Amino acid sequence: MSTFAVGLQGVRVLVTGGSSGLGRAMARALAEAGGRVAVSSRDEERARTAAAELGPEALGVALDVRDADSVSAAVDLVYATFGGLDVLVNNAGIGMRIVNPRFMTHPQPFWDVPTAGFRDVMETKVTGTFLVSRAVVPRMLEAGAGRVVTISMNQSTMTRRGFVPYGPSGAAVEAFARVMAADLAGTPVTANILLPGGATATRMVPDTLDDTIRARLLDPLVMGPPIVWLASPFAEGVHDQRIVASDFADWLNARGGPA
Repeated sequence: MSTFAVGLQGVRVLVTGGSSGLGRAMARALAEAGGRVAVSSRDEERARTAAAELGPEALGVALDVRDADSVSAAVDLVYATFGGLDVLVNNAGIGMRIVNPRFMTHPQPFWDVPTAGFRDVMETKVTGTFLVSRAVVPRMLEAGAGRVVTISMNQSTMTRRGFVPYGPSGAAVEAFARVMAADLAGTPVTANILLPGGATATRMVPDTLDDTIRARLLDPLVMGPPIVWLASPFAEGVHDQRIVASDFADWLNARGGPA
């Protein structure tokens, strides 16, 4: 149970790509802290299953973040069901396995990456972040409040050998998140970046990964405390920050905030 459980009672959150991996871990933490959470997936059944695990107040939404019509319909559904939205978590993404199942041990040069795989990763992570943010932020501005948290990655991963298109997509998402924060400066809507701080034990890593390497992977639940804090009253006015989940306690202590 999160330290900030009381602070999230009634807070309405949409977590894109919330049916698995980091998204699922964040959705779970937010729901346990009292938030009313919507989780999305391209597969409606997966979204509903994930939502059912979070409790009766959760909502599972079919959403293809690459498609503007799908985004519009999903956001409309969330707003109609929840009566509004307080926090958007831009998390949906596709990992390297789609273009190279052995990417951790056998790096593939960019010229061998299939065009379809490159486009799918880029459109899901980059175009998806843009489309969902574009659909939600104007409504938050009209409501006079809102928070956007965009999930990023280590900068070393963005330029790592053999990490096309995943690395460049992460760089583009982070750049977009910083521009979004600049555009929102001085408004009642805040925008921040959150990243794990290392590779995480999710389906994005190969099943055949060496046990020694697997033992060093971060638990996806590392994302829980910072995402709950960012959705809580403690984060009021926090804007344009890049928070590393694995270092969150130290970051928070340096700010003099509650740990």
